Amino acid sequence: MRVRNDLGAGAPPVAHWQAPTEIERGLYDARSRGDWPAYFDVLARVKLFHAMSRAQADSRQDWNFYNPVRWDPRHGVRSLVFLTDGMLPAPVPDPVFFRTDLAALAHDWPGGEAWMAVNPGSPCEAFFPATAAHRQVWRRHTEGVTVAPGDRLRTLWSGGPLHGPVAHGLACGALLCVSNGSLWNAMGWHGTGYVGERKRLREWWDITGPEALADALETLLAGRMSSSVWSFVLGVRRSLALDYGGAVEVDHWRQVTARVLRSRAAEGLEPLDEAEAEAMVAGAQRLIGRIVRYEARFRADGLLAEGRFVHSVEAWDYGRASKMARWGLGARFCTLEEAERAVVRAGRVSRLNYRSWEDFSAGYILGRCLHFDEEEFGDWYAGMLNAHRILTTDPASPWLNIPFKQP
Repeated sequence: MRVRNDLGAGAPPVAHWQAPTEIERGLYDARSRGDWPAYFDVLARVKLFHAMSRAQADSRQDWNFYNPVRWDPRHGVRSLVFLTDGMLPAPVPDPVFFRTDLAALAHDWPGGEAWMAVNPGSPCEAFFPATAAHRQVWRRHTEGVTVAPGDRLRTLWSGGPLHGPVAHGLACGALLCVSNGSLWNAMGWHGTGYVGERKRLREWWDITGPEALADALETLLAGRMSSSVWSFVLGVRRSLALDYGGAVEVDHWRQVTARVLRSRAAEGLEPLDEAEAEAMVAGAQRLIGRIVRYEARFRADGLLAEGRFVHSVEAWDYGRASKMARWGLGARFCTLEEAERAVVRAGRVSRLNYRSWEDFSAGYILGRCLHFDEEEFGDWYAGMLNAHRILTTDPASPWLNIPFKQP
């Protein structure tokens, strides 16, 4: 059965309209041609957002509650409104948004006889009837489709900063944005939706309110969330490199690390008996071995230049702070202004402690791998390596368009 959009074959182009993202550009181009199958092909691959009151979200938690249909006087239809991520407004306390997709709507349409409105009021808008026959067409477009795949650079070309301190701070979180396929420069963050962002913070960080978010951000921005043992071991090598003006042999690094740890225990700086001190030394030696092996792999994969080493992993904290501020905004644990200040701070401390985007990236990825990867070089590493390659080669990358150091 061929079911068309009942509101016409197409629409004239809108002069000088900058589509916010590639999604809205695809919808706009299809709409301008009157190519509704192509329009649905775009919709089938993206997430859609629907507004709900915060009281409803807080009371229902994992439920998606659809607002009463609204009347559209231009077209004379009642509809439920869905937005693509480039069309989302800046977060406010109320309403909030939850995330769904075309496959879910095709399977269980919540609006009765109401139509589906996509990005109403914009040049890429469309209104579609949602009868069982129409939804069968939607369903065919979604078959075998992966929604919003990751491992790609996505930019908010309209409504997001592209240069300046805010953009620099946002770019510090770009590795994870590319890995997840999210907009790297969306300061007005909605992410996985209000309930999804609260769930993320609760399950991964045990953050359930504004105070816990503020504490976590301060810890990250101070570079104290990642292991102090990692910082100590890398700090020994960094000091040796400064003292001797060059590369540090691994055996020398191991010997000095062991000597410092034993000295600290002997002087009472570490409350350890001899056996505990030796266990600490052995652990540090294993850690040095892990770091050396990761760095060798980084060089082989082009993530680290020959002769270079990772001098600190605080980048992992700073990059997570850039993202944490946005997650907190999506969860409404902070305001847009508070999130922006944290993002700018993340950029500032990154500039103080690293020399380039490549330097920052190696520190971030080593910290992430030491925490998650267990030297498996699996998805935790492969995803970051791919994101690094995209960010250091894609002409639209913020890492190629925003100087790491201020001129």
